[in-house]
Amino acid sequence: MTSKKNSDRKIHLKWVRSAICAPGKQKLVIKGLGFTRLNQVIERPDNAAIRGMVAKVPHMVEIVQH
Repeated sequence: MTSKKNSDRKIHLKWVRSAICAPGKQKLVIKGLGFTRLNQVIERPDNAAIRGMVAKVPHMVEIVQH
């Protein structure tokens, strides 16, 4: 059996709520994650930096099980 290294793990994120009325910092977090449109699903490395960004906007982004 092969075990995945922590750097090989991926996380799938979905943008579920608009950032129109959100504070400027939250808009920057959404843009920093790489989202360009609502209901978009993206794949990012599963590391502390990405998890921290998701923790800043948990009401706008959800983790999708793949």
